[in-house]
Amino acid sequence: MTDYKKVVYLDADTIVVKNIDDLFKCGKFCANLKHSERLNSGVMVVEPSAKLFNDMVSKVTTLYSYTGGDQGFLNTYYVGFASARVFDPEISQEVVNSKPVPEMERLSTLYNADVGLYMLANKWMVDEKELRVIHYTLGPLKPWDWWTSWLLKPVDVWQDIREELEESLPGTKGGRNPHDEFLVKFLFLLPLFTLLFCYYRSFLQTRSICDHARHIYYKFRSGGSLSYSAVSSSTINSSQQFSNGTHGKVPAFLGGVSVFFCFVAAMVALGIGFSVIPRQVKPWTGLLLMYEWTFTIFFLLFGGYLHLIYKWGKMVATQGASSRPDYDSEKGHQRQVSCDVATWYYGLGMAFLAIATPAVPVFLGITALFARLGLMVAGGLIFASFMTYAAEHLGIKSFVRGLEDRDTSRTRNSCFLC
Repeated sequence: MTDYKKVVYLDADTIVVKNIDDLFKCGKFCANLKHSERLNSGVMVVEPSAKLFNDMVSKVTTLYSYTGGDQGFLNTYYVGFASARVFDPEISQEVVNSKPVPEMERLSTLYNADVGLYMLANKWMVDEKELRVIHYTLGPLKPWDWWTSWLLKPVDVWQDIREELEESLPGTKGGRNPHDEFLVKFLFLLPLFTLLFCYYRSFLQTRSICDHARHIYYKFRSGGSLSYSAVSSSTINSSQQFSNGTHGKVPAFLGGVSVFFCFVAAMVALGIGFSVIPRQVKPWTGLLLMYEWTFTIFFLLFGGYLHLIYKWGKMVATQGASSRPDYDSEKGHQRQVSCDVATWYYGLGMAFLAIATPAVPVFLGITALFARLGLMVAGGLIFASFMTYAAEHLGIKSFVRGLEDRDTSRTRNSCFLC
């Protein structure tokens, strides 16, 4: 590096928003002071020197580093940096040449604007129009991760510049990444095909598509209700008589187990969604894929659980009824059960709250991180409360439906949750 007179070092989590050529006027070592007493190594100006490098290497194992890395070492090596003079790019070159070159100079916040400081006040501590470099220092919240745009407003600057850049590296020219394009399309289509396959397995196996289309056509012509097959009056009477005691057969622990499995299914769905979606896709792409994958996986897991509960209830009813001497069921009858209002209410309610919880703060124009997180937490509590209520009722409802359907060979349904 000694072939260069000056080197400007920038961390990977910084973005240059205005010309920084004046940094090359800086002295031998320049950095920005953070937290009142410590320099931040995210933006530095260094004058390459073999002598200085060798001296640092000789002391790297003996000097204390509070971070265990370069920043802690540099803070110990450059003693007195906090009292160094502030770099002023407006000073004329004649004045600079008339004075000895300082060993250290402090850069103003314009050259290392910490997003953490923006977070505290919901605004920059300096004139935003004069900003040179923005530094995204909030731990794991890095600007290239799609979810940070929904938490930190300054990430919008990163995304805007990313889209304006000419195509040179993956992610530039409109934010597209050739390495992820095929994967994104695959991730978008896979849940759709999965739901279509489940729809076929649960609904279209009983009849062909033509039969269903013909049935719907005749239904509209006749103005009647959709009824694929009739249920005998004796079966209906038997079910009505049995339904009076169904709730007494529901296990006391079923509601709690349903709530537990519902939350486990939601956490598994979220975990899989975050693990399969590429981190560097555009924010809207990541959000839509996250919703799609989370809803699909949750639908499959919790819907499958409710189907098992239904089978359990039907088995309990069959075992109990077969021991009764007056049991006279007419087996072989089929009944097509459609989604009832309650199931749609619970399902759509959970979907709406899941979408609204992270989206409402953004749509309301709230930019402060703590305010956004506060609204998300409040929305999450409402969502969790509703999900608890819905999971308990759906679990019990599935079991009761199984008890009541003991005399009918219930055809497959188009909805897993019913």
